[in-house]
Amino acid sequence: QVQLVESGGGLVQAGGSLRVSCAASGSIVRILAMGWYRQAPGKQRELVAAITSGRSTNYADSVKGRFTISRDNAKNTVSLQMNSLKPEDTAVYYCNADLLTVNNGRGDYWGQGTQVTVSS
Repeated sequence: QVQLVESGGGLVQAGGSLRVSCAASGSIVRILAMGWYRQAPGKQRELVAAITSGRSTNYADSVKGRFTISRDNAKNTVSLQMNSLKPEDTAVYYCNADLLTVNNGRGDYWGQGTQVTVSS
């Protein structure tokens, strides 16, 4: 069984910063990639940023230069530092992990989501 537990998020004014983090635990053999997605009301869930085990990164165009994703392979954690936040960044942010488990092979796992609200 695998769990992704997110922390951070909250309310911030436009131009401010927030950091969200996610810790994976359970019967994990290896985490192949971790990432952050977000879903705003009435919109589809979208990729924000992703990072491989080799620390190659990928960002949505809308957050390039403002957000930074990082991971600690030893601790099975991933973080997203969000700077220069805009009201349009308001969404529920979800942690995602593509990983290998002891009993169930490769799978795609999600956290429960954490709310990020940016006021104008």
